[in-house]
Amino acid sequence: MIQDTAPEPGISKTAFVKKQKLIDCDVHVSPQHPDQIRKHMAAKWQDRFAMSGRDLYAHPTYVNRTDAHPPSGLPVGSDPDFLRKQLVDEYGMNHLILIQRPFTNPLPNPEFATALTAAWNDWIAETWLKAYNHDHVFKGSICVSTQDPLGAVREIERWVGHPHFVQIVTDSAAAAAYGQRQFDPIYEACERLGLPFAMHAGADGTGITSIPSSGYPTHYIEWSTLHVLSYQTHLVSMLVEGVFERFPGLKVVLVEGGVAWLPTLLWRLDTQYERFKKELPWLSKKPSEYVRDHVRVTSQPIERPSDRHLLKMLQLMDAEHILMFSSDYPHWDFDSPRLAFPKLPEALRNRIYYENARELYRL
Repeated sequence: MIQDTAPEPGISKTAFVKKQKLIDCDVHVSPQHPDQIRKHMAAKWQDRFAMSGRDLYAHPTYVNRTDAHPPSGLPVGSDPDFLRKQLVDEYGMNHLILIQRPFTNPLPNPEFATALTAAWNDWIAETWLKAYNHDHVFKGSICVSTQDPLGAVREIERWVGHPHFVQIVTDSAAAAAYGQRQFDPIYEACERLGLPFAMHAGADGTGITSIPSSGYPTHYIEWSTLHVLSYQTHLVSMLVEGVFERFPGLKVVLVEGGVAWLPTLLWRLDTQYERFKKELPWLSKKPSEYVRDHVRVTSQPIERPSDRHLLKMLQLMDAEHILMFSSDYPHWDFDSPRLAFPKLPEALRNRIYYENARELYRL
């Protein structure tokens, strides 16, 4: 957690805003009332709908920043004026990539899961991307459920041409690793429409989804620490199964799953590839060589070694080309853009805070 208790030494808040362009790649927004979602659902689903989240591994203390409750009395993350004050006005952010969290991948009924994602997409399109978006600062994510790939494709295609949806998003929680071919229809649609495929941690091991560890964690701290295993599992699966050979235009975003694991994982995978490449005749290069062209990672929650080791870690993971800043607003471990990377070379800092996301999302 990096709270913004003071500006970076020697730099005023105003100076920071003027000198640094910013795109925040993980901002969570919520409806002001459940009826904002329910009204978009077919009558047969409305009685089933409830505003529920992840019940199995609930946060043991508090989820949100203590100062994130709007004076209006609206739920956290639902008041656009207050959110603008805390992010756009405070930091001069150019764009916010909004991610809604209906937690649909754990649901056993695929038809209901897709109907639920569609309702959330309708809601965010009519509010945050239209009624609240006079300055076009808000950019949205089309939520899909991966247990229903064909339904996911229909949902993606429903928003073709929308000016403010910039990516597809789903839970990292899934019943299978994302390199497997049942997910290909989703990737084909993403590639065809030029939309990145993003996954967000937070539902792994719940409902019908699996968790890539031995058994099930007992405590929240175990479960949240092991989010990195889901991302490693999906990334290795996509690299080994040849997803980026089948879909050479596909971009993938790993949101809120840590970053320090990436270099060592790729070292190990490349070593194994040299030994067992006969097993993977469809790959045209080493697994690690696909990452720069196809994979982006968001920064929060970045592991926090010393400044010297942090810079080395960023170099090893090729942060200049693949890392994008995210704050995880309005959650308790929000990363202030003033304090997240205070001692980086200016060129690297600009790539992380702005250019990598601008290029990916074509902003």
